Amino acid sequence: MGDIAHQRLRNQQIARSAFTEPCEVVRWMGAMQAQDYLGALWAVGLRLPSATEHSIEQALAEKAIVRTWPMRGTIHFLAAADARWMLELLTPRVIQRSKGRLRELGLDATIIAASADVIVKTLEGGKQLPRNALYDVLEDAHIATGDSRGLHILGQLAHERLICFGARAGKQPTFALFDEWVPGAKSLPRDEALATLALRYFTGHGPATVHDFMWWTGLIAADARNGLAAVAAQLQCDMVDGQQYYAGQELPFAASPEHSQGQAFLLPPFDEFLVAYRDRSAALDANDAKQVMPGSNGIFYPIVVIDGRVVGIWKRAFKSDRVVLTFSPFRPWSETETRAIEAAAEHYGAFVGKTAVMSD
Repeated sequence: MGDIAHQRLRNQQIARSAFTEPCEVVRWMGAMQAQDYLGALWAVGLRLPSATEHSIEQALAEKAIVRTWPMRGTIHFLAAADARWMLELLTPRVIQRSKGRLRELGLDATIIAASADVIVKTLEGGKQLPRNALYDVLEDAHIATGDSRGLHILGQLAHERLICFGARAGKQPTFALFDEWVPGAKSLPRDEALATLALRYFTGHGPATVHDFMWWTGLIAADARNGLAAVAAQLQCDMVDGQQYYAGQELPFAASPEHSQGQAFLLPPFDEFLVAYRDRSAALDANDAKQVMPGSNGIFYPIVVIDGRVVGIWKRAFKSDRVVLTFSPFRPWSETETRAIEAAAEHYGAFVGKTAVMSD
């Protein structure tokens, strides 16, 4: 399975970079998980030459990239032009699955509609407000936001394409009206949307299986297979361990891993290199999975990848003039591997504009 991991490093633009703009990377990937905001900035930045945290945030502020809830009830980055059709395609199943939780919280259709009216009137005209300010507005309208009701209200309105995240105000994310924030986002016919999403996923994430595609999108099997069938002629397919894997055609499927051999990468939490697949065994040993995903509760720690394999986890701590990186290896690292990790740490330090220091 090693070649699969190496090819994913290349196709995901980690071991190579074919783009110069943040929105190009996000569009190539289809979507990039952005639950952890600062980690998501790095997820885009590590896939670009000479990117900085500021340059990725600038793309968000300029509305080239949108942060919202398109699939699996989880926050992602989308290319602005793709935001409408992806939400239209993927959120109906999320909305359907969330009905039980909304009932538990006492959030019926009448309350959601009233919340929408309040939020739209508050944000119209290009306004952006942080979550707590919107909660205050809802409370003033006698709509309770405690016990996570507020979060579910905002999530529901995002699924319905009424709101999305705006620019940050200090350290706080804001919300804006979707139609005002990305007025150029277009709809697509359903069949075209399925085909487009399948092509984006398998070229940007491949080699991958249809089951991986179903996991990533939340689509039912019939829709996932229809999307794949529509673009199969544009993909290459190979059988590995009894499973059909699909990838884009610009790279030979059995390509040599030499381009990423010996390279180390510091990937953020929830990076697409792991989270985008139902089967993660190509890169992650089963014995190490609990250290990367403790508690099996959907939380992914930042990972260290060498030669396509996850070999440890890491964390950061900011000081006035430096960022201190602390590592937890899954096995002892050789001197060569340590030097490769030092180079990766320098890359991350340059991204955040601080000297990277590896903690003993």
